Amino acid sequence: MSDVKIELRNVHKRFGSKVVLDGINLTVDKGSSLVVIGGSGTGKSVMIKCVLGIIRPDSGEILVDGENVLKMDSGAREEVLRKFGMLFQGAALFDSLPVWENVAFGLIQGRKMKRAKARDIAYDKLAKVGLGAEVGPLYPAELSGGMQKRVGLARAIAADPEIIFFDEPTTGLDPIMSDVINELIVDSVKELGATTLSITHDMASARKIADKIAMIYKGKIIWSGTRAEVDASGNDYVDQFIHGRAEGPIQMELLKP
Repeated sequence: MSDVKIELRNVHKRFGSKVVLDGINLTVDKGSSLVVIGGSGTGKSVMIKCVLGIIRPDSGEILVDGENVLKMDSGAREEVLRKFGMLFQGAALFDSLPVWENVAFGLIQGRKMKRAKARDIAYDKLAKVGLGAEVGPLYPAELSGGMQKRVGLARAIAADPEIIFFDEPTTGLDPIMSDVINELIVDSVKELGATTLSITHDMASARKIADKIAMIYKGKIIWSGTRAEVDASGNDYVDQFIHGRAEGPIQMELLKP
């Protein structure tokens, strides 16, 4: 039995003349946390969207539990997607729904669960991310950014998924709230025994939640290793990125005045 939960093999994607994924090779082991780091526009979000089926790659293979999801019919693919939970960048809550319905949305709409049962699960998951019952009837606009992110995390774990994707989980949060969210992610994943794939440019977050770290640059994975190895990667691109240096092989394309 393979220990690999997700595998991308030579995945390519371009939009017109712009190459976004240029032969991505990546494996995520069962029960482990892989964090993919990289700057804006390097292909991180497109990679995750390809795994979720939101975007179809031009070529390559994407395997979940050894099955190539790109060759599945819609029914089989739907079954695979039930294994996933997702914390979107900016939480991506539905403004028109109260908090508890946001958390229960996938249970009610996707799994056709009775509203009363889904509501109970939603309140239980809210408690797990440190939000009391009084938050349930509120609307997202009534919450701070940090609370919205917690609600997003509660929604991501609502169905006890086998796999969770985290898309820039700490973007827009202050350092203390970022650390709170990172702690909640670590605790939630540990409790579920889930496999996680996260994308971020926040190195504090990466160091906290990762077992392994990989770096994407210009649509390729240019380095991967354990969290402990990232500071002595021997890779100039990784070194520049993790220390946030302007000088180095990664050159920002600045508009000249």
